[in-house]
Amino acid sequence: MKNKILGSALMIAGTTIGAGMLAMPLTSAGMGFGVTALLLISLWALLAYTGLLFMEVYQTAPRQDVGVASLAEQYFGMAGRVLATISLLILLYALLSAYITGGGSLLAGIMPEMGGKETTLKISILIFTVILGSFVVVGIQSVDGLTRLLFIGKIIAFIMVLLMMLPKAKLENLTAVPLDNLLVISSIPIFFTSFGFHVIMASINTYLNADIGKIRKAIYIGTAIPLAAYLLWQLSTHGVLSQNEFTTILKNDPTLNGLVTATSQITGSTILGETVRIFSVLALITSFLGVSLGIFECANDLLKRVRLPSNRIWLTAVTFIPPIMFALFYPDGFITALGYAGLLFAFYGMILPIGLAWKARQQFPNLPYRVIGGNSALVIALIAGIIIMIIPFLIQLGYLPQAVG
Repeated sequence: MKNKILGSALMIAGTTIGAGMLAMPLTSAGMGFGVTALLLISLWALLAYTGLLFMEVYQTAPRQDVGVASLAEQYFGMAGRVLATISLLILLYALLSAYITGGGSLLAGIMPEMGGKETTLKISILIFTVILGSFVVVGIQSVDGLTRLLFIGKIIAFIMVLLMMLPKAKLENLTAVPLDNLLVISSIPIFFTSFGFHVIMASINTYLNADIGKIRKAIYIGTAIPLAAYLLWQLSTHGVLSQNEFTTILKNDPTLNGLVTATSQITGSTILGETVRIFSVLALITSFLGVSLGIFECANDLLKRVRLPSNRIWLTAVTFIPPIMFALFYPDGFITALGYAGLLFAFYGMILPIGLAWKARQQFPNLPYRVIGGNSALVIALIAGIIIMIIPFLIQLGYLPQAVG
């Protein structure tokens, strides 16, 4: 059983650690390490809490293997099911759009220029999507095989990046304060998506036979692993990259390729810059494959429900055309797409479990397990979730600065 707990924890960690961590240095360049670390710890606590709320509600499920959409229907009717399904699907589309734009920018950094920088970037976006999307279209076995290989490479590259960067860290860089305090608020939705394990809570509940104690351990361990990885990643980037130089470079190129360029220029090490590029590419690809597969399967289920064609041609079009269109029209939209993904995840990962827990506590006042904090904690978390959902709109209206600052 201990192996099952560990396996569940690793599934949570694997789902959580992805391309979202690549946006962290881009969005926190003007914030400083101290504030960034505090923000990471706060969001980790908040999202571990809402993950536990899902577990609390699952005590009332009619059987172990029901999905989150079924729980939403149980408490809020068909409207709840539809809202949960749509929010998840749009969340996945927003993430896939971010991964395509990010992958395209990294590929464009090593491609020969073809008809100008913008044209090169768009061609790179198409090449990235077509080559990697073909693995998704072929089927889950090809995705599984490629993901296993790339995941090992990602871990090796991450360790190499840390070993090369941490010895170069400077105390004066780590003690930098925010250039603009409002940047901290603007970055929250992007950091928020980096703790998104909630989409697999149904699977974890089934795998651990709805055992509360085991699920709690899996959540604690599984979320602590990415928190440690993120803190080390931020320690290395903030320690090595001078705040003023980093933000100046990113203003000219606010993409993942800009992160690679900044690393190379500030450290004077091309090898380090390219190692960061390799890690970034591997992280993007593994996240791209997982999210694409999720949309592919979700689209297959939806098309069958509404009695539309669900062959692979239709599924490929439904899965990839919307995010490709976003990437082609907004080729520098990596941060923007992640920001809107944060908005949608705030609903799916916070508002939804809070609403479910509130209803479950009313209908089942004597549940064996309740998450600490009572209803007061639910209200506080709800307010936090609403604020996170509003932030992207405040950025668009000009009340908050862009996250890359």
